[in-house]
Amino acid sequence: MTCQRLVDYAQRNDFPLLAIYGGHKTASHQDGSVRFLELNRSFASLKLDEDLAYDPLFQRHTNKVLKAIVEFKPDIIHITGLNDVSILGSYLSWKLGVPMIASWHTNLHEFAAERLRRMLRFLPVRFTDGVAGLAERKILDGAVLYYKMPKVVLAPNQELVDLLGEGTHRTAFLMKRGVNSEKFSPQKRTVSDGIRRLGSVGRLRAEKNVRMFVKLEAALIAKGIENYKFLIVGEGNEREYLQKKLKRAEFTGFLSGEKLSEAYANMDIFLFPSETDAFGNVAQEAAASGVPSIVTDKGGPKFIVKHGETGYVAKNTDEFINYVVDLIPNTEKLNEMRTKARESALANSWDSVFDEVYRGYDETLRIVEAQKPKT
Repeated sequence: MTCQRLVDYAQRNDFPLLAIYGGHKTASHQDGSVRFLELNRSFASLKLDEDLAYDPLFQRHTNKVLKAIVEFKPDIIHITGLNDVSILGSYLSWKLGVPMIASWHTNLHEFAAERLRRMLRFLPVRFTDGVAGLAERKILDGAVLYYKMPKVVLAPNQELVDLLGEGTHRTAFLMKRGVNSEKFSPQKRTVSDGIRRLGSVGRLRAEKNVRMFVKLEAALIAKGIENYKFLIVGEGNEREYLQKKLKRAEFTGFLSGEKLSEAYANMDIFLFPSETDAFGNVAQEAAASGVPSIVTDKGGPKFIVKHGETGYVAKNTDEFINYVVDLIPNTEKLNEMRTKARESALANSWDSVFDEVYRGYDETLRIVEAQKPKT
């Protein structure tokens, strides 16, 4: 999503950009100042998510990408994470001597650890935690090593900026996420039945900690709270479990466009129990829709929510559940948070985000120029 917004920004400002990405076919086309090069992934691709894969044979496209880059004559190559496309991009950056900048988008180390815990949950917890913890540390070490290649690194929250800056000894910038406050707006709300809708948008995967919703519902039932309903948007292999366990829940599957905007606006409290997200843009989209979020104190979402004003930042599962239980009947507090959440989102435009990205490009070129031998 962030990459798509960057392309939009380049087009609107008539900035030349060559966008190279993996897909279902190999094709290229020009749209304004942006040239697109889509490269098909092979039969050997490993599925990582509903719309994400890693192709170990992706390097077969090297000559095609090399030709496109030579024709385009870029000043900078921007890679977006540790993936098949970016590995090819980093190789060609080195081969051609084109300066490179890299942005961090996904906490792969934490995702891997959570998925390992889920896969090994039939084993003793102590053993599982040990294996998952080791994998998390080693993957993070490898990722930091990978990010030593570019001249400048971009990260979505200050913790990651500090971690990458210290680990790579590279200049590190904050690359936040923006939100479209016209697309996501309280004006899109279509329900007024008095039911408190507890919302979730995103992948229904182990790393998102969505099974916590079952514990939350048990607490609501124990408190005698009945005017609630889970509104769950997204797909993933945890959906079946949640459908079996949750008593009051609506599952919409994947949504986009106006249907997604309407779903956000129809929520009353946004639930984001993930402990692995680098930013958590869904919480910002909820805020733009006038919906306060309850998030964990791990990862990027805690930087989006102003505790006690636009939502709550929970230190543990019990605290997370208590915030929901307390907020559901408190209409006055909920309405106050709705207003402040919307106001906070209005200050975060995508243009301001990408202005900073282009400042990172300028800094990359400045560093390269400064490192040239004096004559």
